[in-house]
Amino acid sequence: MEKEKTVVIIGSGVGGMALSVRLAHAGFKVTVIEKNTFPGGKLSEVSENGYRFDAGPSLFTMPHLVDELFHLCGENPADYFTYTRLDTICRYFFSSGKQVDSFADAETFAQSLESGLGEPKENVLRYLRESKRKWEVTADLFVFSDFSNPKTFLSTPFIKGLSGLRDLHVFQTMDEYNQSRLETPEAIQLFNRYATYNGCDPFRVPATLSVIPHVEYGIGAFIPDKGIIEITNAISTLAKRQGVTFRMGEEALEIIHKDGKVAGVKTDRLTYDASLVISNADVVPTYKYLLKDESGFKRSSSVERSTSALVFNWGMKRKFPELEIHNIFFSADYQAEFKALFETKTLYPDPTVYLFISSKHVSADAPDGGENWFTMINVPENIGQDWDDIVRRGREILIKKISLKLGFDISAFIEVEIVEDPRWIEARTSSWHGSLYGASGNSKFSAFLRHSNRSKYKGLYFTGGSVHPGAGIPMCLASAKITASIIENKYK
Repeated sequence: MEKEKTVVIIGSGVGGMALSVRLAHAGFKVTVIEKNTFPGGKLSEVSENGYRFDAGPSLFTMPHLVDELFHLCGENPADYFTYTRLDTICRYFFSSGKQVDSFADAETFAQSLESGLGEPKENVLRYLRESKRKWEVTADLFVFSDFSNPKTFLSTPFIKGLSGLRDLHVFQTMDEYNQSRLETPEAIQLFNRYATYNGCDPFRVPATLSVIPHVEYGIGAFIPDKGIIEITNAISTLAKRQGVTFRMGEEALEIIHKDGKVAGVKTDRLTYDASLVISNADVVPTYKYLLKDESGFKRSSSVERSTSALVFNWGMKRKFPELEIHNIFFSADYQAEFKALFETKTLYPDPTVYLFISSKHVSADAPDGGENWFTMINVPENIGQDWDDIVRRGREILIKKISLKLGFDISAFIEVEIVEDPRWIEARTSSWHGSLYGASGNSKFSAFLRHSNRSKYKGLYFTGGSVHPGAGIPMCLASAKITASIIENKYK
């Protein structure tokens, strides 16, 4: 094959794999370089003594973006993986002692908040209608368009976005917007939580992000029937069937470039000639380590980072009917929690806890009679804090908080523990400072300022969670679609 159609992709995160499928199907010869011995990036797994844990994302939304990869290649996605829409999305525990479930059906969800929190049903239904309107105005522009192309700002989606600008509430924070729409502190906190889906602060992030509930309630929340890891397994299998070559356990050391044009990639084993290189790695280490571009590094690293995570994967030797697949234990002072995350960058003493138990749907994920708990709190990016101390204190806080809500000591049932902290996340996924979502979206201009899928280097492109349109499974898949479109249009 001619050199100009030879592509090297650095990183096998979901964005990199999805892009490899699209480019291979379009006729490019694609090689994926991955430093780990397994694909998936953050979308991977860890296991011990019969307990399996999804190591990264745990909520699956917009599954059609995965399905369309298979349809593109003339394949049936159901031959690779299947998934189920959740009727009960999440169980919420509040510091006030109140507890509610959120449901996929809007009427049922609204009724749940009215009976459980005292939030008028019509407030919730109106909120979801407005969230849907935001999606209709923004999706084509902010999720599926190439911001680096000037034609985007003359397009129908952009004009549609301008005409619906008043519906986006760009100049209100999410909290201000939620305060104006909802009456009870618990309902406000529940909807403020959606800022964390992008690693943001609801007290600073624009209210435009109140679009996210529509993705969960309007489009749906899903779980793959063999666990989130099945998304990785399905896409990597499809990529191989399309002729993609995976070089696992091989670390990219340098993107070779001369006179502003890429020529290939040097790894710890080989040098690969290529006229097209795509980095699925975080843009900051890409500039610093792979391009040796100090100005690009300074520019990309100067942007505020999103939150990271402290995760305790606990193998529990009993079942807990008190819990759902997804559970949230809220802090008493949400605003103080986010000040700790973004200002003082410390462990908040009463953090919000997220608890995901995939074995409630995927029985093979835990031994008979047990459950696999993915127990997470948001923590700041890694700037050199004493993480050993934070891990120790975090563990004590989580056990005490969950035990208090359930009414008994859960520590007696922990028989497996695998810890993920920002150091672990950074080493495993090359995420700068261990931040899960790249740059934070707290600025009202963040959507426009996120790093482009294009590069100043000829032949170099980016995809994945650190670039446009953002992080999370759907956004990474959308990023791959945008980058593929840019490249395919160039080589038509």
